[in-house]
Amino acid sequence: MFGSKGVYPEMNWFFLIGLFAPVPIWFLSKKFPNRKWIKLINMPIILGATGNMPPARAYKGWWARHNYILSAALDAGVAFTAVLLYFTLQNKDIMGPSWWGLEADDHCPLATCPTAPGVVAKGCPVH
Repeated sequence: MFGSKGVYPEMNWFFLIGLFAPVPIWFLSKKFPNRKWIKLINMPIILGATGNMPPARAYKGWWARHNYILSAALDAGVAFTAVLLYFTLQNKDIMGPSWWGLEADDHCPLATCPTAPGVVAKGCPVH
């Protein structure tokens, strides 16, 4: 599909563009450290947003007719899937994957200690 005889061989150039596009922004942020807004430029978002422009610009009627339907369908799909997962899995005490990012506890015994000065709790250091 993305090879030289595929339908989308030009898409491979975007890997290079994505690799080198943040470099000028990085140089500008180093050259002008007082300009804080330069660090807020996010090239992946800018490059990703340009992918949404051609249908809106070239096929205005098609885009106007189908854009909101697609958006509503995606929103409804997320809501439907959330309800479906709740009733099929979690309602029967089947939890999803267990990995380090899902646990609410950070496994630090001092995490529950108060941080306000003068508050003393058993097992917590006092400064």
